[in-house]
Amino acid sequence: MKKKRKKENHKEITIYDNNDTTQWIDKDKPLTLEDLGFKLPDVPPTQVISIRLPTELVNQIRVLGSERDIPYQALIKLFLSEAVQKFKKKAS
Repeated sequence: MKKKRKKENHKEITIYDNNDTTQWIDKDKPLTLEDLGFKLPDVPPTQVISIRLPTELVNQIRVLGSERDIPYQALIKLFLSEAVQKFKKKAS
């Protein structure tokens, strides 16, 4: 059953490779992601930031992460989250 579906998908993909599909595109009405059934989040769930940390601190965090079998970036996020929660409790 899986092989048949895989062959059908491959056949469908190669149809686009071997045939002119420009007739299906209306330049006067470009499609949006929503038209295709996709919705991107308004705000990404995470953001990439750049922060300079002392090498010794990064090495210590890496060691702690390794001891706990946690990637050091995840450990940094955990530390920051805990610190924010403590700060919030202290402020209220």
